[in-house]
Amino acid sequence: MGRLASLKYLNLSSNSLGGKIPTNISRCTQLRMFDVGANKLIGSIPDQLSSLLNLTHFWVDDNNLIGAIPDWIGNFSSRYAISLAYNNFKEAYQMLSGVTQNQLHGELPQNVGTTLPNLEIFAGGINKFTGSIPVSLSNASKLLFLDFAENGLTGKLPAENFGSLRSLLRLNFDDNRLGSGKTGDLNSLSFLANCTNLEVLSFSRNRFGGELPESIANLSTKLRIFTMGGNLIHGSIPFGIVNLVNLTSLGMEQNSLGGTVPDAIGKLQKLQGMYLYLNQFSGTIPSTLGNLTSVTRLFMEGNRFEGSIPPSLGSCQNLLMLNLSSNQLSGTIPKEVIELSSLSISLSISNSSLTRSLPSEVGELVHLSELDVSGNKLSGEIPKTLGSCASLVRPYLEGNEFERTIPQSLAKLRGLEELDISCNNLSGQIPDFLGKLGSLQQLNVSHNQF
Repeated sequence: MGRLASLKYLNLSSNSLGGKIPTNISRCTQLRMFDVGANKLIGSIPDQLSSLLNLTHFWVDDNNLIGAIPDWIGNFSSRYAISLAYNNFKEAYQMLSGVTQNQLHGELPQNVGTTLPNLEIFAGGINKFTGSIPVSLSNASKLLFLDFAENGLTGKLPAENFGSLRSLLRLNFDDNRLGSGKTGDLNSLSFLANCTNLEVLSFSRNRFGGELPESIANLSTKLRIFTMGGNLIHGSIPFGIVNLVNLTSLGMEQNSLGGTVPDAIGKLQKLQGMYLYLNQFSGTIPSTLGNLTSVTRLFMEGNRFEGSIPPSLGSCQNLLMLNLSSNQLSGTIPKEVIELSSLSISLSISNSSLTRSLPSEVGELVHLSELDVSGNKLSGEIPKTLGSCASLVRPYLEGNEFERTIPQSLAKLRGLEELDISCNNLSGQIPDFLGKLGSLQQLNVSHNQF
């Protein structure tokens, strides 16, 4: 292959190629794109490749490469994209050591944006980078992807500098240590309104404090993913979030957000996942959530929601997972929700104050694998129709006021793995069929009247 002196593009990615990167590739001096990502290559990056002065795209990610990342990788000002992630390089600065002409020693080079002004992709997730986000990245005006999730970066978010990155599509710093935990940490988000092509904005699991600024209403209408979960954010969700009409994923979980969830959030009709769990939201669950006809995952557990479960949720015909547990909900489970045939993964409404009986319509959930209504005040019999939930493997019914016997219909649940009906008022005999369910791994019938 080294004899192909006129070769400009070489793409061998996503195969099962093993062995080392051949040193004679260095003879292909006209090479511009070199992509051997997603293979099974071993060894180190050959120093001989430093002769490829015309190289603009260099991808060796997702292999088993070891050793040091050579300094010469940073010598090419024409470089547009470098990807070396998901390997076994020994330095902590696995992704871009030597991206300028220095060793990084764990910190991102502060002059990276001036040294490599043509960068389109700057990504080094799942490493151990430390230090601050380089402000100089504002000079890399062609930048499309900026992604350093799962590192140890600290300091503030220099969003006021990133407003000049008009081509930016993805900005992801999930799982770092950014922010001070104080008011004003997120004020600079207003500058990102200039990034009119932005599709992904992710800062989950950092240390950002303060409130979400009203200026998020001015973010790109192309934004699909907006995640700020696992921070120290308080206040309420700004009403202007409804301007982000193309959102498919909204993650605000594990903060200290409070107040009511705005009714207008039901206008985000492209939402597929909404994660509001473990906050301090109060008031009623908006009935407008029934307008989220594309939503598949709705997690609102661990808040202070009160009142009844809105029957309008029955309009969410694509819902796979619904979790409303650990709130202050009352009343019963609406049959419109119980009849959602799309629920195929889990329905969790535990640790609230639900009363009355478990609706017999529960038998409509023929694809559901997990049902958790534990820790409520449900009474009456365990519905016989529960045996019609053919895919059910984990029903949790403990801590209620169910009475009479365990229905024989549960014998139909051939895939049953866990059954917890403890702490109820059940009586009679423990049925023999439980001993014939070969898949059963955990059974708890304690604190009843058997």
